[in-house]
Amino acid sequence: MRLSRIHNLHDFEAGARRKLPRAMFSYIQNGAEDEVTLRRNRSAFDRYAFVPQMLNDVSARHQRIELFGHEYDSPFGISPVGLGAMYAYRGDVALARSATQMNVPYVLSGASLTRLETVAQAAPRAWFQAYLPGSREEIQRLLARAAQAGYRQLVLTVDIPVSVSPDRYIRNGFSSPLRPSLDLAVQGLTHPRWLFGTFLRTLVAQGMPHLENWRADRGNPVLSKSLQKDVKNRDNFTWDHIRQARDAWQGDLIIKGILSGADAERCAQVGANGIIVSNHGGRQVDCAISPMTALPEVVAAAPGLVVMMDSGIRRGSDVLKAIALGARCVFAGRPFNYAVACAGADGVMHALHLLREEVHRNMALLGIDHPYAMNPGRLKDLCAEICEGRLPGL
Repeated sequence: MRLSRIHNLHDFEAGARRKLPRAMFSYIQNGAEDEVTLRRNRSAFDRYAFVPQMLNDVSARHQRIELFGHEYDSPFGISPVGLGAMYAYRGDVALARSATQMNVPYVLSGASLTRLETVAQAAPRAWFQAYLPGSREEIQRLLARAAQAGYRQLVLTVDIPVSVSPDRYIRNGFSSPLRPSLDLAVQGLTHPRWLFGTFLRTLVAQGMPHLENWRADRGNPVLSKSLQKDVKNRDNFTWDHIRQARDAWQGDLIIKGILSGADAERCAQVGANGIIVSNHGGRQVDCAISPMTALPEVVAAAPGLVVMMDSGIRRGSDVLKAIALGARCVFAGRPFNYAVACAGADGVMHALHLLREEVHRNMALLGIDHPYAMNPGRLKDLCAEICEGRLPGL
């Protein structure tokens, strides 16, 4: 793909659609059910308008931030998205290395197909996101493995007690594991760049990909006609399981999937160090509130925690709006996985550069020299203005 034709994160989606079989593209793109949450994640940013301030010296502006004792070069990172090695050859490693080169956070998904040890060697500052297994012993084994590999930040995703709604996936031929079928074979044959450059290349080099980090032991293969994805014993999860993880983990503990002040308070009570306000990119419960809507309440409820956000970030303006409402860092998943599908590590690097340049440019236009200079006073809540009669309806 000619990256010179890619001018923003949105542009990667069309290239990924052409490159990937329909089933794989569906896994990245689709939201839950009618995708109300997915759409709301984007429209929530339109609620807020900037209030620029003029004639400030912004010539020395920078966007470096500190999280958990490490200085990063930008206030955004790459969210965990499963199956990265199916979008590009060694896709998880390409994402992790690119984030390391650009010095931004990268979170390896627990549903990845590359061993967490391999990613840690390629990107020693990577974070690890886990879906906790159902017993104390298995929790301890998984977290001991991550700690042994050198991970310091553990992200626990708590918003998936059951499998996601399957109708859109079924329509596009996706399942976990993938089921061999004539339709899936046709999808592969009609996407030869992916078939030969990603899937068959992976088979030759490494054998059939497996869920390598779902549990302490190797999980299911990505392709199987009979196996079911192991999601048992997750609908009985409680805060006691988080306490067990806290007892077993010596590094920073971050809880992802929080959308209310009440749950943010519980995060503080169980000893978490951080929160990622998230609705899983609109992939779990439909008709949920957006993280941008939830963010002020969560920030107010957990003043001692590092509050971050994901879901819907596509522009530098989105990054700065979220920071104005209290986020210390934001994450995006889909666009960077589209980028790795389009052009591997080069695509991810280009995407990170584009977002960094947008933040840099917008800081100058808004009259600030650092992202944390953003605060609620730098935004106008247009919905509140309309409700109070100060603006006509949009």
